[in-house]
Amino acid sequence: MHLTTLISASELASHLGDDNWVILDCRHDLMNHAAGSDAFAAGHIQNAQFADIDTVLSGPKAPAGVDFTGRHPLPERTALIAALRAWGVNHDTQVVAYDAQGGMFAARLWWLLRWIGHAQVAVLDGGLAAWQAQGLPLVTPVAPRAPGNITEQASLTRTVSVQDLVANLETQALQVLDARAPDRFRGENETIDPVGGHIPGAKNRFFKDNLQADGRFKSADELEKEFAGLITTPQATVLQCGSGVTACHNLLAMEVAGLPGAALYPGSWSEWCADPARPVATGH
Repeated sequence: MHLTTLISASELASHLGDDNWVILDCRHDLMNHAAGSDAFAAGHIQNAQFADIDTVLSGPKAPAGVDFTGRHPLPERTALIAALRAWGVNHDTQVVAYDAQGGMFAARLWWLLRWIGHAQVAVLDGGLAAWQAQGLPLVTPVAPRAPGNITEQASLTRTVSVQDLVANLETQALQVLDARAPDRFRGENETIDPVGGHIPGAKNRFFKDNLQADGRFKSADELEKEFAGLITTPQATVLQCGSGVTACHNLLAMEVAGLPGAALYPGSWSEWCADPARPVATGH
């Protein structure tokens, strides 16, 4: 069985004994960088290991300035492969990622696995809340894993650069979708990046709009209709957010909706706004 988008809590529970399944806990708080590891230590899904977004799922940040590549640059592929091997990931392993934030961080790991060519990765639908809602337990011991043998394969994703999007200001060949909250998109209540607003021409698709009230993803049909109202084709669509993390949630939702092929702008708003020469739009 190869799961490539979502997995339910009950289905994951039925595979806890499978040797070639690797579960990764991606909990995080953008304003408290120790929150994820602290929560993992307090209790996690059996056999899970902690995947830190700041130190493993992102690369080192460049100094602030015109060459700044964002708050969460993509990791070096070799470093990511090394971390995955240490977690016991093989070339044929089913990886499951979860968090307690509606998938906003687990989706980053989902995208990174696809970035290095590993399709067998799914996000726990509804996250830790869905797991606990079924009365399933959390544990504190961290289970040892034998090293894995995963290697990089042909990428299953696409990215665009800041230069591509600067050129797009003229051509408008690509539709940019911004996954941040509507107020931040409008340039209001910006508390993370030094400049408020959005890339001119972008549309807002708040990543939380992909979810139902219970935190699970909407149906494929509902997501397809909502994204179809925003884009022409996935191939002409670029997903971004503040730093390339929650944009992956929209990419996952599009995959669920049967709309594969959109690109990620990894640097996202944090990179774009670092250069005052780049224009900024505010409002809707």
